[in-house]
Amino acid sequence: MIPVMRPWLGEEEAAAAAAAVSSGWVAQGPRVAAFEAAFAASIGGSEEHRELHGIAVSSCTAGLHLALVATGIGHGDEVVVPSLSFIATANAARYVGAVLVFADVDEATQNLTPETVAPHLTERTRAVILVDQAGVPADLDAIRELCDPRGITVVEDAACAAGSVYRGRPVGAGAHIATFSFHPRKLLTTGEGGMIVTPDADVAARLRRLREHGMDVSAAQRHASQQPVIERYTEVGFNYRMTDVQAAIGLVQLAKLGPLVMRRRELARRYQRLLAGIGDLRTIEDPACGMTNYQSFWVLLPQDFAVSRDELLHRLADAGVSARRGIMAAHLEPAYDDHPHVTLPVTERLTARSLILPLFHDLTEEQQDLIVRVIRTAAEPRSARVPPSTCLNSAPPEEPLAEVT
Repeated sequence: MIPVMRPWLGEEEAAAAAAAVSSGWVAQGPRVAAFEAAFAASIGGSEEHRELHGIAVSSCTAGLHLALVATGIGHGDEVVVPSLSFIATANAARYVGAVLVFADVDEATQNLTPETVAPHLTERTRAVILVDQAGVPADLDAIRELCDPRGITVVEDAACAAGSVYRGRPVGAGAHIATFSFHPRKLLTTGEGGMIVTPDADVAARLRRLREHGMDVSAAQRHASQQPVIERYTEVGFNYRMTDVQAAIGLVQLAKLGPLVMRRRELARRYQRLLAGIGDLRTIEDPACGMTNYQSFWVLLPQDFAVSRDELLHRLADAGVSARRGIMAAHLEPAYDDHPHVTLPVTERLTARSLILPLFHDLTEEQQDLIVRVIRTAAEPRSARVPPSTCLNSAPPEEPLAEVT
């Protein structure tokens, strides 16, 4: 099977992990600190905040939870989230006892916009979780212009967006608080793991305490001391630490981010050319406000497509292609059956009619051609269909690819 995603891992990551094991320090320690500093530096900061602080955690879900805790979101506060997102986005708000308010998204970007968020804001709204869906940068400035004057915190869920660019800067650079994922489906992976970034030193310090049971002195600081250190637990915290083994892998992965984004963008542009002209089929593209890393390559089938989305997934699987349904809609999942009924027409159309195609650094042109042949064949009237193994004669000619910096 052609997988939907394959991480770019090799001997260098294996050697880095082995070195961490050999050092005897495998829990959160010096490599975690180095990874935090390197990741924050790779994003930079805004003109107002020259320095960003990185806080490594066990997952992006943990990061979202801590972000809400650290910004004071709690029981009864309303938090606006897109339903069109992995369920962890909504779950994080539930973890702190907040009242979830699901908002619809823009069809072209699959992201929240001021127009989809504004109708849901009330005097009880305390936060908006803004997702950069599939790596497509959301318009953070526009959402903050809406929320900041109302005292509403914007938490950027940048789980998929490492390597994406928003208004000339890496995604996360202008956020009050942003979270990233290092799950294997993301560009950078540490197996599991996540990172929170913030320009606020006080918030960063509290996040570091919260991820380690609320201790006022970290385990690394205690071990580094020549004298006994008696730690105190200043508040109820969590065990959301990253290990040094994971961080060692993360440091190697971070050095690959630039070439990886370039390669994925090359492959995405080729998909776009090959899929052009198949009726009203739409594909993921760069938004006006930035550049996506193409963490996922989604395709939206038109209403009159010859087969259903699920049938197309089966046809791809029969041809040896492991595709996936599009982004889920949390409000339609059984876990949220107790949520008041909402109708989100764009979200519901996107989740029902979109699918995610394979995209990874060593995907070959031959594999792409096979994938596109299956889609083209499925799109044709039955009388005109040809076997997927035939040549893709109708594809537009190749064009030179400009280097992405």
